[in-house]
Amino acid sequence: MTGDPSKDRLLIVEGLTASFRTAGAWQKAVRNLSFAVAPGQTLAIVGESGSGKSVTALSIMRLLPKANSLAEGKILFDGKDILRLSEDEMRRVRGNEISMIFQEPMTSLNPVLTVGFQIEEALIYHRGYDRRAAGLEARRLLERVRIPGAARRVDEYPHVLSGGMRQRIMIAMALACQPKLLIADEPSTALDVTIQAEIIELLKSIQDDEGMAIIFITHDMAVVAEVADRVMVMLNGEKIEENAADQLFAGPRAPYSRSLLAAVPRLGSMRGRPHPMPFAIIDAGSGETVAAPRLDTGVTDTAALLNVHNLVTRFDIRGGLFGAVSGRIHAVENVSFDLRRGETLALVGESGCGKSTTGRSILRLVEPTGGQVLFEGQDLRTLGRTEMRRARRKMQMIFQDPFASLNPRKTVGAAILEPILVHGLADEEAGREQVSELLRRVDLPPEVANRFPHEFSGGQRQRLCIARALAVSPMLVVADEAVSALDVSIKSQVINLMMELQAEMQLAFLFISHDIAVVERISHRVAVMCLGEIVEIGPRAAIIENPQHPYTKRLMAAVPVPDPARRALRRGLSTTELPSSVRPPGFTAPQRRYYEVACGHLVQEFQ
Repeated sequence: MTGDPSKDRLLIVEGLTASFRTAGAWQKAVRNLSFAVAPGQTLAIVGESGSGKSVTALSIMRLLPKANSLAEGKILFDGKDILRLSEDEMRRVRGNEISMIFQEPMTSLNPVLTVGFQIEEALIYHRGYDRRAAGLEARRLLERVRIPGAARRVDEYPHVLSGGMRQRIMIAMALACQPKLLIADEPSTALDVTIQAEIIELLKSIQDDEGMAIIFITHDMAVVAEVADRVMVMLNGEKIEENAADQLFAGPRAPYSRSLLAAVPRLGSMRGRPHPMPFAIIDAGSGETVAAPRLDTGVTDTAALLNVHNLVTRFDIRGGLFGAVSGRIHAVENVSFDLRRGETLALVGESGCGKSTTGRSILRLVEPTGGQVLFEGQDLRTLGRTEMRRARRKMQMIFQDPFASLNPRKTVGAAILEPILVHGLADEEAGREQVSELLRRVDLPPEVANRFPHEFSGGQRQRLCIARALAVSPMLVVADEAVSALDVSIKSQVINLMMELQAEMQLAFLFISHDIAVVERISHRVAVMCLGEIVEIGPRAAIIENPQHPYTKRLMAAVPVPDPARRALRRGLSTTELPSSVRPPGFTAPQRRYYEVACGHLVQEFQ
């Protein structure tokens, strides 16, 4: 693209190169990037972590750190070259004509200021409103983004709002000055599937009303299909491919684009398949299909390895001068299920539904309030500390954030070796040999044992956590959102690895996730949780293909599907919030009744 910008282009980026100075040398994070966005158009920029997506957005906003960064080329917005504007001129553009929604709203909102005050600031600075007029407009904006009780919410602080509500606040702030261009950097990645659907629907609705252009940055190709007119694929700081969304999904030209699309879990792809099935992996360099391993993922052991009966976990809320109990969080309420060797039971639901607390309660990382947890017939709740430590050798957990669960001061080899030595399974010399074998098993070379966690990618760190979990030869693994934070291609590789290990070692997995499409691929049975209770449980096909409970149906309807034809889909916006799980101290949970739809498919009676 050369010459003067045409009138039908709002933003034109020409030859953008963004570099960072590290260890005395300039490293290029974005190389010679060119693209354009028209008014009212949505351009999706996709790629894995480190591909340069967010650096591109920060370059457009002129938010790269001045001390160690450099942006070169042209960024023409409404005919003005952003890279050549003074700071005062750029300040008038930023937030006024171009706004940005960041991935993590809690780190973008000031925790000591009310959300209303933070919206009012932009209106006062950019639009010249007085405080009273700004307050009225802030309430209108909160209503615009479908926040219930907007008049009350303006005086609340960010920490009392849910993740979905905080993201809506960020959208309201971004829209305060009616920008011509909105940059949304992973605005829905960390959200539950229902909240994600609402945020996508909200952005579509606002774009329809106001005709603004949107740059939507994500690594989720299913979300891309639902929002984008055009798609630009990035890898290692360069543009690999750009095309209209329907054409790119129908026939991606670049091998890397094909590998991204092949790795996307598609809800409904397992229809007619009785057992879980690994992903087929496409090589990002050659475009060749790497055949997925053929696994026997059926369950042959009929005896239950784990029986959970009426599990209850509650947390006291204390207040007042003497710290009296003023209420209780009913995190897990009368949860019952069983799990066999070689089987994967998925626990699904929105944040706060009790999935993770259920997994932690089973391992007694959180002490249950009531119920039974039988592992190989032994009630874990009756065991003392020493006995429980021995029992935990057969039960391990993989956490969502591998970096937080690895000691940054220990080499990864030492981290994997530690449980072997603690449980007395081998001496140090034999243990180191086991560590080398475990690393090979998770497709990492044994030489990496001497490295530290920060030297690995997110996917590699999750493999290390899997190796550590396998070090004591467990029978049960609780995987708590183990792949949620991973890029789509890495996610498919880690899922394949978990399935290979399950087939080889007859592992039982309690797979905790809010990603329904991944759950369909990996699970034998599914349990749906809402407000600490299981509302529906049964075989995977029955739950996915024939949901009965209204909450399950809502979850399934919200799953994004990688089909550009859904770009015109309008789900309608909801302002309904799930009720709180906080109850008064004397509250007695009602007895729930379940009816059987088909063999093993149980549904909680609903009113």
